[in-house]
Amino acid sequence: MYRSRVIPKALRMSARLLAAVSLVLAAASLAPAQAPPPSPTRPALVALTEVAIRNDAPFARTEIVELGIKDMPGLAKPADIERIHVVNAATGAEVVSQGVDTNGDYDDDTLVFQVTMGARTAARYRLDLGAVRSHGKEDFRVYGRFVRERFDDFAWENDKVAFRMYGEALETWEREPLTSSSVDAWVKKTPKLTLNDWYLVDDYHKDHGEGGDFYPAGKTRGCGGSGLMSDGKLHVSKNFRGSRVLSRGPIRLLFELTYDAWDVAGVKVSETKRVSLDAGSNFSRFESVYRTESGAPLPESVLWSAGTKKEKGADVRIDARQGFIRAWEELNRYSKDGWMGCAVIADPARIASTQELGGDVLVNLRGPAPYYAGTGWDRSGDFKAMADFDAHVEMFARRLASPLVVEARKR
Repeated sequence: MYRSRVIPKALRMSARLLAAVSLVLAAASLAPAQAPPPSPTRPALVALTEVAIRNDAPFARTEIVELGIKDMPGLAKPADIERIHVVNAATGAEVVSQGVDTNGDYDDDTLVFQVTMGARTAARYRLDLGAVRSHGKEDFRVYGRFVRERFDDFAWENDKVAFRMYGEALETWEREPLTSSSVDAWVKKTPKLTLNDWYLVDDYHKDHGEGGDFYPAGKTRGCGGSGLMSDGKLHVSKNFRGSRVLSRGPIRLLFELTYDAWDVAGVKVSETKRVSLDAGSNFSRFESVYRTESGAPLPESVLWSAGTKKEKGADVRIDARQGFIRAWEELNRYSKDGWMGCAVIADPARIASTQELGGDVLVNLRGPAPYYAGTGWDRSGDFKAMADFDAHVEMFARRLASPLVVEARKR
């Protein structure tokens, strides 16, 4: 004998709901498929300029190419520089580029991008006009800023090296005052931008795996400090008084430091120092503009001077023919932080003399004359010994003497 089974009301409702959902799904499967909503498309690029680059030198190189507004035919206005996309014509790949404001009017007037060229080779790049470029944090390989919290330092770095110069507040610090227009060098063993982290932790005189500050610049010229030479005496300024960043990256940093007037053989002279550092380079470019209080030019007998500190036991090399001076010294002999080289490089045609003076090795230039200064550390992974750094310095000097040939034409 079978008994009838009574289904609870709740279960009967669930069954009806399931049947209704099944009918809806079945109807949907029979309906024609609808196209997904259109995805936003990237604005079309407009052909602007073609750039032909030639390396006539018998060596390969990686460096920054720069184009001024006049070198980019078809560019309507400076504001459009931030809309330029640089494309390798051979591969179709876009390369990182940036605009640079070289005159401080807040409008970019120069475009820069990095190229790698083999020995005696040529390459073509397209400049296309499109949407405003955007750079992510990962694109930045240079950085610099005014550091109020560390007695007015100005510090800068790239993926290879780091430096700082001293500001006004350090002159009157009650614990360790220092008046010096020296260039202090930090050493790095990481491509990361570490400047902010080192200042944050404030323990950068010890190597915690990234490098640090082991180079005592003091009142010397450090690595690239400048001055004016008159009658065998080097006249140097106090610490800088003002700073401004003209271009913050991601591949070229450009900034200025200003110095109050000081006495140079009876003449009051003020200075604006312009410094730039490119991604991947061990050398910063320095260029000073000196102004007398009267507005008259400096006497022809006054020479632009730059130098590197000569530490006790350092190996010094002076090569005016190739255009550089170099010192190689041990860092922190007691804590053994390796060996560092500093070199100052200039156009040999501008060199009037070289000399050792007051703990410095100096190169004296017929100004106005830009120069380069930079470092190499035997723990960076790029240099094992002094000979490796010397080879790098010599190659840098050869590159300066044989620049890339860059030609731009409207497409």
